[in-house]
Amino acid sequence: MSEQDESEREFDIKWADGAELKEPSARARMLAARWKENPPRPQPFRADPEPRAPRRSSWRSTAMVFGTVAVLILLLGYAGFRP
Repeated sequence: MSEQDESEREFDIKWADGAELKEPSARARMLAARWKENPPRPQPFRADPEPRAPRRSSWRSTAMVFGTVAVLILLLGYAGFRP
């Protein structure tokens, strides 16, 4: 790209950025049209998340993992010690 093309491109960008009227994006136009008919409910700055199901206690999960590993070790050990 020659220097003249680069300077013309820069001029075009400056010209476009300096426009008095800027057209909103397609998403902004879509939301404006949707909100005109059905405005959104007001929400606090950080809305509370939806309630979740209670989580299992971590010790139960840990006990299940260790139990499963112990059973696998015993089964593999028994299979290896067969005469």
